[in-house]
Amino acid sequence: MSRKLLVTNALPYANGDIHLGHLVGYIQADIWVRYQRMRGNQVHYVCADDTHGTPVMLRAEKEGLTPEQLIARVHGEHLRDFTAFGVAFDNYHSTHTSENRFYAEDIYGKLKAGGMIETRAIEQYYDPVKEMFLPDRFIKGECPKCGAPDQYGDNCEACGAAYAPTELKNPYSAVSGAKPVLKTSEHYFFRLSDERAVAFLREWTRGTNAAGQRRLQAEAANKMKEWLGDEGENKLSDWDISRDAPYFGFEIPGAPGKYFYVWLDAPIGYLASFRNLAGKLGDIALEDYTDADRAEAAGTEMVHFIGKDILYFHALFWPAMLKFAGYRTPSQLCVNGFLTVDGAKMSKSRGTFITAHSYITQKLNPEWLRYYFAGKSNGTMEDVDLNLDDMIAKVNSDLVGKYVNIASRCAGFIARRFDGKLAASDTVATMEFEAAHRAGLVAQAYEERDYGRALREIMHLADTANQYVNENKPWELAKQEGQEVRLHQVCSTALTMFRDLTLYLKPVLPALAVEVERFLAIEPMAWPPHWAALPAGHEIRPYQHLMTRIERKQIDALLEANRESLAPAAPTKPGGDAREGEAASSQQRHAEKQQHAAQAAETASPQISIDDFGKVDLRIARIVDARHVEGADKLIRLSLDIGETDDSGAPRTRQVFAGIKSAYDPANLVGRLTVMVANLAPRKMKFGMSEGMVLAASDTDGRTPGLFILSPDAGAQPGMRVK
Repeated sequence: MSRKLLVTNALPYANGDIHLGHLVGYIQADIWVRYQRMRGNQVHYVCADDTHGTPVMLRAEKEGLTPEQLIARVHGEHLRDFTAFGVAFDNYHSTHTSENRFYAEDIYGKLKAGGMIETRAIEQYYDPVKEMFLPDRFIKGECPKCGAPDQYGDNCEACGAAYAPTELKNPYSAVSGAKPVLKTSEHYFFRLSDERAVAFLREWTRGTNAAGQRRLQAEAANKMKEWLGDEGENKLSDWDISRDAPYFGFEIPGAPGKYFYVWLDAPIGYLASFRNLAGKLGDIALEDYTDADRAEAAGTEMVHFIGKDILYFHALFWPAMLKFAGYRTPSQLCVNGFLTVDGAKMSKSRGTFITAHSYITQKLNPEWLRYYFAGKSNGTMEDVDLNLDDMIAKVNSDLVGKYVNIASRCAGFIARRFDGKLAASDTVATMEFEAAHRAGLVAQAYEERDYGRALREIMHLADTANQYVNENKPWELAKQEGQEVRLHQVCSTALTMFRDLTLYLKPVLPALAVEVERFLAIEPMAWPPHWAALPAGHEIRPYQHLMTRIERKQIDALLEANRESLAPAAPTKPGGDAREGEAASSQQRHAEKQQHAAQAAETASPQISIDDFGKVDLRIARIVDARHVEGADKLIRLSLDIGETDDSGAPRTRQVFAGIKSAYDPANLVGRLTVMVANLAPRKMKFGMSEGMVLAASDTDGRTPGLFILSPDAGAQPGMRVK
């Protein structure tokens, strides 16, 4: 039976350009949606611009526009960029719409009727010149910990300390420059700390959906456990859902001058966009996807693709809002990591803060990036690194050198020698392709969003196809008398293999797949295929070059274009979400602290010499086994293979205790490669001897939740030295 899916992407904020970091999550979702549709499943894929809040209001004022004019312009720019990269939404809407107002007011009304809304007075900074309350990120001053000037009202960019805005020394408004004053205001709160909400969230975040799949990835579920606390604990704070005028958004019913906080109506935009789509199509049973009881009976699914920087909102606030308003809760959250460029965060000063539009205007092929991002995606919350030289090498080697090369080497012979008509294929040669299909390895990898594994399987088949061509040498057969039949069969077989590779790659390279279908004169390919070879006598069209190589000069021009066009801007929190400036109240700031677990930043280490670095023996290690440590809150016991043997020559593993329990499920670590310090002196611990240290990354100021163990590229082997 086919699945009925509502798939959404996180809503981009209408206060800036789409950049390559945004595209990671959108490309991952689009690939999954295309795969599901090829399987014959019914998918509605929607998104929208997130339009409300103080940043949009102030930017519109600065540009001499109304907020409505600004968001209309940005909406067109965002849709343009998504379309250019093949992200094909069924509907791209806006949160500033009648549909969104309807759902926001309906959900709020039901929460209020259920006793989940309360009011209380809070004290916060107020700009007497602009006559507005100031979100934390619109208050600046001297850090109360280190004294650094021009720091934001929630944390210090210099030392990483977290604090309340009222702790800043010499505070001033980032909007007008005026000295803010403390003022009391009545705010509306969603009772997230209510025992009913805590009990529900404890079950929901660690449970499975109707299909038996985990709602959250292991890393996300572990983070939720950390935020929720153990059984009997209640670590959640109530959520401030209101803001005072002036504010661009929806006014709260019955509360003049009070507006819904942007993060309340932002995820509601998923439902609003779907409602708008249903109105256009007229044949969607809307409540089958939105109403809790009807959704269960109809067997529909709601799958959200989001970045890890907004996990807190989507795994706590959003499902709790839906649950206690009688709406269906998400079936699954698919959480992706951030994008780094050459191992570091995107940076305007380094010229690696690359906008999607600049990529297109430089005439780079969007499917180069789709392929590269897919190859780096494994269905987890790990960050995706865009190594530009690696991207050049992968695209040129895999797509041009292996895949497209099959068609370019054989199609000409079919056109020139056989009037464009194929011969019967060599069925023995194509058996490996059919076997791969029957094993379902590629299909399983796509379903689990482990696109890197899918592409490795596909490129293995591409190697098989190229080996067949190389062994049969059609260019030599063409010169030999009496080899016409064999030449015809070899080239026809290679093109059948090429067709099969294209089917596997179609979710990743949809535009190229359309060109291949045109070239081979075949119907659009679906999954599962029949795997019959292209028949004898089938006529193909003249071959035209399908993909060019990436030249380094093209990448250099892209970087240069971004260096020149982007001026330095005020820093934003990880993920580039400008809505963070909306976290105004002390209660909301507390929730932000829970999310980001802000800690004092580590001071930069002094410089060392190359000789000092050479003393550290870093080795590639394979995780042979991973287990929880009984009685330890943070530790996982790892058995690591670094290529060592004992006196008898048998393989020897090392035991290492790693403090990564909050971020990883041990079962998902086994078999992974990582990096360890191999010459660290053994340390006797309560739980046993630790014989080294694995390397993991974390944000030094604690604003990016989680730990991330390092992983080498494919091809690295246990025992290799990192140098």
